[in-house]
Order: sequence, then C-alpha cells, then structure tokens
Amino acid sequence: MLVPGKPIKAAGCVLWRRSPADGGLEIAIVHRPKYDDWSHPKGKLKRDEDWLAGALREVSEETGMRCHPGAELPTVHYPANGRPKEVRYWAAEAVAGEFDPNDEVDRLLWLPPDQARRILTQGRDQELVDALLEALHEVGRG
Repeated sequence: MLVPGKPIKAAGCVLWRRSPADGGLEIAIVHRPKYDDWSHPKGKLKRDEDWLAGALREVSEETGMRCHPGAELPTVHYPANGRPKEVRYWAAEAVAGEFDPNDEVDRLLWLPPDQARRILTQGRDQELVDALLEALHEVGRG
C-alpha cells in the first residue's frame, strides 16, 4: 500500500559510450549488491538539488565516470518501500573516468544494447535502453 505524501525524488543516467574495440554503442549497467540487481546508475536527490545535477553526481559516485548529458529520457514512477518514487533520467555519454568498486556498486559492465537489455533486472530499466536508442537515433541497431 502506498503511503500518501511527497514522492521520493531520484535521478540517473543511461550512460553510453562508443566501444574502444569496434565503435559500436555500449551501455553501462551497474550491479548493486544491496539489492543484488542490475540497473542504470541513479540515486536520491539531496535537499534542493537540481534533477540533472543529481543525476550527474550519482553517475560519478557510482561509476567514477564524467559524462556529457544529452536528451532527457522518460521519467519512471514506481513504489519503493510503500512510498511513490519518481526517477528522472538523461542519456549521457561517458567521456572520462575509471570505475572503482564501492559499497553501493560492486560491478560495472559495458554492453551492447541487446545484452544490456537482457541483463537489466527491471522492465522499466530495459525500456530506458530503447528510449536511449531513440534519442541517439540508433533504433534498429540494438
């Protein structure tokens, strides 16, 4: 049962790059040991934090990557611990950085879109892969 009130606000990115091997599109997905799931990097906003600033901060904290944000992707709504949760996402190209496993995220994989879609735990995260492909005009390639 959802408790009425303010939704939990969170933000993240569908992080992408061109493969160093063949130039193909790769998407970063992260493993969160607390939930034993695979997802896109995201997290709760700090008090009075801008949505996009929060998304970029979470990407940096969870993946070690700096990125250039692009198109805003669909907002996702779902219940979390009995409260409504709203997560805003952006497409973001990774431009620098190195992953260092941490308490929140112990693994990061760079995968082609079809493989990322298969491994992502939640359907809502799988749908964001398709939204990224549309935003990058890569439909039919992933």
